[in-house]
Amino acid sequence: MTDLSAAQIRFPFPDAPAPGTATEVAEGVLWMRIPLPWALDHVNVYALDDGDGWTLVDTGADIDICRKTWDALLAGPLGYRPVRRVVVTHHHPDHIGLAGWFQQQGAELITTRTAWLYARMLVLDVEERPAPETLAYWRGAGMAPEVYAKRVTARPYNFADVVAPLPLGYTRIVEGDRIRMGGRDWIIRMGDGHAPEHATFWEVGGDLVIGGDQILPGISANIGVHASEPLADPLSEWMAACARLEPHVSERQLVLPGHKLPFKGLPHRLRQMVDNHHGALDRLRAHLAQPRTACQCFVPLFGREISGDAYGLAMVESVAHLNHLLKLGEVRRWRGENDVWLWQRVDR
Repeated sequence: MTDLSAAQIRFPFPDAPAPGTATEVAEGVLWMRIPLPWALDHVNVYALDDGDGWTLVDTGADIDICRKTWDALLAGPLGYRPVRRVVVTHHHPDHIGLAGWFQQQGAELITTRTAWLYARMLVLDVEERPAPETLAYWRGAGMAPEVYAKRVTARPYNFADVVAPLPLGYTRIVEGDRIRMGGRDWIIRMGDGHAPEHATFWEVGGDLVIGGDQILPGISANIGVHASEPLADPLSEWMAACARLEPHVSERQLVLPGHKLPFKGLPHRLRQMVDNHHGALDRLRAHLAQPRTACQCFVPLFGREISGDAYGLAMVESVAHLNHLLKLGEVRRWRGENDVWLWQRVDR
């Protein structure tokens, strides 16, 4: 049988550019791919031709493989023309990691206030061991004992390990702003949920959309709750952002995402992203007929148990879905043994 759902999402450029090369997806708009040494092994970046130089959208992380790839891109498809501006969609390391590196070479940084402040703060927040609040959060989520034992004495992931220092000063963008890049005018619309104040760019009078991680094909952006804001409800923010973007989508648009392939079929994909979370919430409600910890909710949310590098991402996303149901008044929680939070459905 043909998967009609999948057929509604189309990929005009089925082959990703090799590292150090570029694919022109529209006149003056180059799609490039930066390799990453993680499970999600790449990030898409874009170069827009401004005539006297380039505007880049997103950068990759501040690690050797990313810098070497940029060296090849600058010498190859970008032709050593100057990078005038770097536009960052959101503060995650694979997107903002080399922004400071480009700034040190004279580029202007353009991003949201939230992205800039988060990145500046996190670059300065270096820990040799997990903070007590982080350890309490892991225990509260019911982290598996063997995972907790391994992490409690290990040096945690630090933002500064993969993000270049950000010099003082940037240019702020907000909802509804316009920016000219690559001979086109773009209107800025903010996403949320995956990252706060996530900028997306919609071509005025045209059909290009730069979606970052707010609009991805085939994979779901991680929506997580962390120790810094343990009662946050980013899933509500994600749903609200999808609702705000929905009036602006059309079948003609070519979406340039932060990962995977550029695609068409945005109206279907936007509905699909929302429906996927509603389905996960329904499965979670059924699962919570009995008390569960956050880390006991992986199967209903993701269809399988999670281990390895993805364990932490699954945990924070599980807490996000539980917090959402808590805010709706559909579940209750209480402390069990070893400070773990237990969650159960409230039957009315």
